[in-house]
Amino acid sequence: MLVETSAHGSDLAARPRVSGGRVHDDAPDTAADFARLSALPEGPERDAVRDELTKAWLPMAHRIAGRFRNRGESLEDLRQVAALGLVKAIDRFEPGRGAFESYAVPTITGEIKRHFRDRMWALRVPRRVQELRNKVRFARRDLAETAAGSTPSVAEIAAHTGLTEEEVNAGLEALESFSTLSLDAEMSSSDDGFSLADTIGSCDEAYDVVVDREAAKEGLRRLPERERAILYMRFFEDMTQSRIADRLGISQMHVSRIISRCCARVRDEALDRGAEPGR
Repeated sequence: MLVETSAHGSDLAARPRVSGGRVHDDAPDTAADFARLSALPEGPERDAVRDELTKAWLPMAHRIAGRFRNRGESLEDLRQVAALGLVKAIDRFEPGRGAFESYAVPTITGEIKRHFRDRMWALRVPRRVQELRNKVRFARRDLAETAAGSTPSVAEIAAHTGLTEEEVNAGLEALESFSTLSLDAEMSSSDDGFSLADTIGSCDEAYDVVVDREAAKEGLRRLPERERAILYMRFFEDMTQSRIADRLGISQMHVSRIISRCCARVRDEALDRGAEPGR
């Protein structure tokens, strides 16, 4: 649900409320309007009052959204999330239980935090690990301030937070999970222009060769010795058919027929064995 982000034109927004001796420009006095809203049944009149209340309190929602700027999300999207939290607060507020501002601020803030937790992580991280991340992040900041900017160790963070070193390491890893790098990103430790994609392995075609060789071994063992020797010279010593024929004192055509016949035999035996149940 998108909420109109303009707060102008509302009579309610022009009535600032005094609370604790301080005037809040974005906290209008809407107690009478909330009382009216709670008394109205569902219908156009209630919707109109609800819309007016939303417009009146929208500046406060925008102010809360502004606290979370520069965290990887656009301000406009944060304002929309805050507006959604405001609408939830208006719908759930009970006038007899206190001031609306006291109820709305934590409701809107919680909605924004849930947005960051559920929508902004590049990798899906469990809730517990996210909490560890926050504890570790705050602890690193506090310790860096007291240690003249030096980076605290895992043991120091664990002592400061009461976490185990394993939990601290999990939180540190989660710090790197909020955003991801492009595969085209250059490696900072490389001067040769290597990208992150260059560090990722690829399929090794040699594995297929291993499978084929194992499948052919038994058929090759059953071949006569001369046929095995011809295949060895052709495929392992890379000899031409003419050289094999000269070495054995036979014609090149005969060598060609032997190679074709032996290869077909070994291939057929390997395929037949592979088709047997359990293989």
